[in-house]
Amino acid sequence: MNGTSPSGVAPKSSGLAITSLVLGILSLILVFCGGPILFAIPAIVCGHIANSRIKNSGGELGGQGLAIGGFVTGYVALGLMLLMIPLAIPNFVKARQTAMKNMCKANLRMIDGAKQQWVQENPDKKDTVPTPADLDRYLKNPGGFERLKCPAGGTYDIKPPTASPTCSIPEHRLE
Repeated sequence: MNGTSPSGVAPKSSGLAITSLVLGILSLILVFCGGPILFAIPAIVCGHIANSRIKNSGGELGGQGLAIGGFVTGYVALGLMLLMIPLAIPNFVKARQTAMKNMCKANLRMIDGAKQQWVQENPDKKDTVPTPADLDRYLKNPGGFERLKCPAGGTYDIKPPTASPTCSIPEHRLE
């Protein structure tokens, strides 16, 4: 073909092919910026549909290169994202563990603060380990001590007022 339709007019570029290329480029940009592959699959679908329509148009539609570019960039973005997933999983696991550790430490701080308030009101019991019921009135959370749970499944040991409370998970401790 010489770039013209059978009627002698230059073929009109397929809007779907242009859309596919734009979506493909957006998907690549989002992948490199750490965003979702939101546009990759529509770019692939639109590119294949546009390519098929262009081939079946008998020269009335142009833009086959745009359509191919659209679905290729969509496939590349999808492939890159699939390659990045195994790299991201360890980071998600570490972030989750850190969040659970921080939540546990916050609970330990609340227990320690409640113990300090309890011993101020009960100076004669400074060497006694307070019970969870003793601390409940000093804890601001609803449900008192029984509602404080280590998110990683550890258990809390209140300890005497002269020592910091602990969690059964060794990494979860007040510093």
